[in-house]
Amino acid sequence: MHTPSPPLRILCLTMNPSVDLATETERVVPTHKLRCGDTLHDAGGGGINVARVLARLGGHCTALCPTGGSSGQWLQTRMAQEGMHGIFLPIAGETRVSFTVHEHSTGAEYRFVMPGPRLSDAEWQACLQYLQNMPDFPDLLVASGSLPPGVPPDFDAQLARLCRERGARLVLDTSGPALAAALTEGVYLVKPNLRELSELSGQTLETPEQWEKAARALVVGGQAQVVALTMGHLGALLVTREGAWFAQPLPIQVASAVGAGDSFVGGMVWALQHHHPLAEAFAWGVAAGSAALLSVGTGLCCKEDAQQLFAQVQAVPCERP
Repeated sequence: MHTPSPPLRILCLTMNPSVDLATETERVVPTHKLRCGDTLHDAGGGGINVARVLARLGGHCTALCPTGGSSGQWLQTRMAQEGMHGIFLPIAGETRVSFTVHEHSTGAEYRFVMPGPRLSDAEWQACLQYLQNMPDFPDLLVASGSLPPGVPPDFDAQLARLCRERGARLVLDTSGPALAAALTEGVYLVKPNLRELSELSGQTLETPEQWEKAARALVVGGQAQVVALTMGHLGALLVTREGAWFAQPLPIQVASAVGAGDSFVGGMVWALQHHHPLAEAFAWGVAAGSAALLSVGTGLCCKEDAQQLFAQVQAVPCERP
């Protein structure tokens, strides 16, 4: 009788966590006081969002992040209320607060994202030290979100080296110099959007052929084993050494784009945790990312929506050039 493999151990690292607020007002205009509706409060930041999606889908993980001040305390409490296992490394600065405002009259969304507190060398190095000292290193380390001030742009590259030393796989969702530096070390899975891939390739990517060629260059160059490219209303693309798969965008009414990228990563990582094939994990990512578009505010995907949309995702193999 075949014994199923145990789920992979996952740790989600968020170097720049945030308390995410979301509210709504009739119209966003300068000078005047803008009377707002009810405010939603959530624990946020890339890795925390991924961890929340994992938990919603029935997965398990540990969330690691530096936190400080009263907002950091609130974030810890909120994560405990959601039943998430968190490890919080203390910092002197105050954990950031970011907010989103939904404008009723136009349906537009305004997202105000703060830079985060400045971490001292000792504070960001404590995060690396914690990981280095883990006796049970995770099978998958998810590093998602921006780096706060004070953290060097090669931080994620240092994570990539550590994962290689410990026989783990790094899933990376970041941007700018941190992304470019990490890819020089090589990662397991990277999830750029079209703008980020364009910056990495130094080219304007306008056609499906160009998307696939740029993604494949990362794989062939050893910078990533798997590239999951998200393109919003243009769909999504998965590229590995074995092949490429394209998924059309699902025909849904978009309420908000907040949390779609993190939900995509969460859906894909949940599927990988349970040993689903890569193409199927990609389809779960598309379903979860699309499900997040249905909710306004700080909303991530909910399990029922993701399951329902998964049945509609068609990840079609791309023809080899």
